[in-house]
Amino acid sequence: MVMKKKQHDEVFQFLAGNFHQDIESPEDALEELLRESNKYYLNDTVLFLKKFINSAPTKDEKNNFIEESADGVYFPALEQEPIDWLQDIILRLETELK
Repeated sequence: MVMKKKQHDEVFQFLAGNFHQDIESPEDALEELLRESNKYYLNDTVLFLKKFINSAPTKDEKNNFIEESADGVYFPALEQEPIDWLQDIILRLETELK
């Protein structure tokens, strides 16, 4: 996937650090993130996730990247494509920031 290295690292670190195999559920992991993160971090996260969503790689490339990075999320069970799930995460973060 052709992405800027820094952006790739930020998105990977966010997904792998919060949605890994040791989580109870993606929803629990998100709730923990919202409880334990300050608004500056959440704001920065929204910015780099949106940049990733709007970047040049194809939807399939982004889906594969998200699925590989967030290895604690079983997307077929969520009945959502990874990119749609990530957009929902962005919306939840934005809601928390209001």
